[in-house]
Amino acid sequence: MLDASQQIDRPSSALAGPGAVYHLFNGLLFGLALAATVLAHAAANVYNDVGDDVIGADAENPDRIYPYTGGSRFIQTGLLSRSQMTRLAVGLAAAALTIGTLLAVLRGPGVVLLGCVGLGLGLLYSLPGAQLSARGIGEAAVALSFGALPVLGTVWLQAGRIDLGAVLICVPVSAWAAAILIINEVPDIEPDRRAHKRTLVVRWGVRGARWIYWGLTLIALSASGAAIMLRALPLWYGAAALAIASLGLWAACGISIERSGRPRLKQGIQLTLAIHALGCIAIILAVLGERTLG
Repeated sequence: MLDASQQIDRPSSALAGPGAVYHLFNGLLFGLALAATVLAHAAANVYNDVGDDVIGADAENPDRIYPYTGGSRFIQTGLLSRSQMTRLAVGLAAAALTIGTLLAVLRGPGVVLLGCVGLGLGLLYSLPGAQLSARGIGEAAVALSFGALPVLGTVWLQAGRIDLGAVLICVPVSAWAAAILIINEVPDIEPDRRAHKRTLVVRWGVRGARWIYWGLTLIALSASGAAIMLRALPLWYGAAALAIASLGLWAACGISIERSGRPRLKQGIQLTLAIHALGCIAIILAVLGERTLG
């Protein structure tokens, strides 16, 4: 049975070049990786509710923008206790690791390392004591664990290696994930400050949050352009990248804590979620489209 490094040599010479790494596709591996990623993401989100309840961030946040900010409020409303939410998070994490173990059997241990790092960062984001979210590095941890690592892990599973093209492709996904966190932190700025959860938005303020969002949008666009130049993404994706960046710049303009600006802020949050979803879909279609044409 060939290992991952041997299987990567199979693409024909017609696929040679920086984009060749993406022209292998295994539906089973993709499905398992997607399931593991969703479970790990859910585990981190559930445990974030636990961490925010411990420090009182959610309980002191009656003015959230439902259902996007302020946590699920399962604990605050009595739907689940803090211990039950903790057990749920552990169960979800265990399920993700179980699938990761299966992937390791199929493709080698490398993907387990990437998965464990991503899951660990997701949990450390909220873990009392570590609580990366309060140290000004939580946003970077989320970008890495929910953006870069799942993309790189998927590429490694499919192709057996990671090249510069893969790294460039993961940058927009990471930037979009971080942008979601940034804009979601805006309506929570005062409760987070009172709970000593010193997120980047708490540290930099609303104006700083707007600049960070703009920066993330431009980083995503620049990385997309570099990936196109390297032929990791097709030329047509440039139009999609420009459209997505335009939406991101518009969404950032709605960042405000003024009461009159709440509807626009909610639209910005919704648009940011759509940017992440549509951007990822566009990248998948671009990669698979190149594979079909190749």
